[in-house]
Amino acid sequence: MSSATMAEKRLPRSLSGCLEPPPPTSAEPALDPSLLVPAQMSYRSTGLGFYAIAVRCCTMPLEKLAMIMNSAQVSGQGQMRQALAIVFKDGPATPFRTVGPASITAWFFQYSVMGFIFQLCDRSLSKALQVEPVAYGEQLMEAPAPPAAPVGVSELAKGAFKAILAPALAGAIESGVANRAECQRFYGKQKFAHVEQALGWGPAARQCGPAYLPNASRNFVMSATSFVVTPTLYRNHFPQERKSQSSLLWFGLGLNIFFGNVVAITQQALWGRSLDFVAPAGGAVRPVNYGAVVGSGLRHEGVAAFITAPKWFARVLMNAPIQGTVPWFYNEVLPLGEGAALRFVARIMRATSTPP
Repeated sequence: MSSATMAEKRLPRSLSGCLEPPPPTSAEPALDPSLLVPAQMSYRSTGLGFYAIAVRCCTMPLEKLAMIMNSAQVSGQGQMRQALAIVFKDGPATPFRTVGPASITAWFFQYSVMGFIFQLCDRSLSKALQVEPVAYGEQLMEAPAPPAAPVGVSELAKGAFKAILAPALAGAIESGVANRAECQRFYGKQKFAHVEQALGWGPAARQCGPAYLPNASRNFVMSATSFVVTPTLYRNHFPQERKSQSSLLWFGLGLNIFFGNVVAITQQALWGRSLDFVAPAGGAVRPVNYGAVVGSGLRHEGVAAFITAPKWFARVLMNAPIQGTVPWFYNEVLPLGEGAALRFVARIMRATSTPP
């Protein structure tokens, strides 16, 4: 299917890059402009949340494998075999037993909050700095317009600042929602409860969970890859005649596998080793010391403590099915139902605002 044909099937778009609601009919008025942006952001964020639950539940063994591979529990030769033995030590259902209501809730809010915060930061910072928001949906299939004038250094700096800050805030808040549940899946429910009790943290630190900083750093890398790097490079540099839904899917997967995960695997390994430091086998629970974790890893295993081909491969198996397909799902699948969602909101608002 050509990009022109695909564009015809999508909804009209305003100059600001936001989807417009369908044209009003005599029986169905358009959504109030003041509610358009909140409705769009809520729809896209909720869609990401439910998509995450479905994918992460199905790929739970891969996540557990990545957690064990990027920890101090395996080393030397045969790391994949060692990790698989730990993951399935009590049978094929072992990794699924670590999933509780906290994980389901965290998966939903992890991706919905990440998507919502990124959209909010991208729109707000773009308006404040007077730069273009990140392309979305149909815009990725359009040929980028040539700049009307040479771009100054200050404009480039503002664009770079926004491109870093928006995913950084999204990643930090995502980790605040999801890290505690990830720690629970890493340790198991009973051991994690013991770790929390031994640490005795207050409500804020307890919500963030152990090893929060490497988790937030990892999520920053993945958020930037999915929401900034992939759509920007695809729109501006991918051959126009080859743009399609399938090429966007494979382009996003490729960037996730060979760029995002290559960087994020070091932070994933630091996160896993930090959790092993907090609750060492046969030792007392203690607060994390990142300097000690990095130093110990480098002394015993060198750079291999934080990045190897098996660690990267395990991380890709866990992350690519969800994070690698987010750009495609966000820009190609969600827009298909956005018009219907906005029409539904318009009907609800009309019904609640009309006097009896």
